[in-house]
Amino acid sequence: MSHQLQPGPKLVQDADAGRAVLVDLLRGVAAQDQHALQRLYALTSAKINGVIHRIMGDTAMAEEVLQDVYVNVWRKAASFNPAFGSPITWLASIARNKAIDRLRSERSRSFATDNIDDVELVDGSLPVVERLIATQDNARLMGCLALIDTYQQHAIRAAFFEGLTYDELARREGVPLSTMKSRIRRGLTKLRTCLDR
Repeated sequence: MSHQLQPGPKLVQDADAGRAVLVDLLRGVAAQDQHALQRLYALTSAKINGVIHRIMGDTAMAEEVLQDVYVNVWRKAASFNPAFGSPITWLASIARNKAIDRLRSERSRSFATDNIDDVELVDGSLPVVERLIATQDNARLMGCLALIDTYQQHAIRAAFFEGLTYDELARREGVPLSTMKSRIRRGLTKLRTCLDR
């Protein structure tokens, strides 16, 4: 994989068809098909870049991490198993780990969030979630997530793993925006309390 990947269009709209396409492309990548990697990148890079950027908050570093993610995908595509999750969730997990590793190695940012309720979200995204998660041990985090309300847990997971905004989450769940904001803020408060123990 010698040439740089170029960003492409967003995922196809039909979820089932889109998933099937991505599963096939990952199989192609596992067989070392560069064309499959290019197509996978074109279909998923915008979403994955969004996940990375929300964690890192730095466009230049996010672009570097994005390239690293797809190099990793090239090497590890054979480990993807569609029985255990969607291609996007798998890609987002790789992206999350790469971004957090990069942040930890840089050691140049502070992720303290003393009062979650006072955090203002400038672009409607949920950077608090990523900042909270970036500082925690994964197993401990998953244990704390399992203890909070199911609706809050799903919203926080969707915000982090799928990179959804408050507005997108509210529309997807069919609830008012204010309800979704309250749900997530309450969930984050409980999550933070658990993680601080």
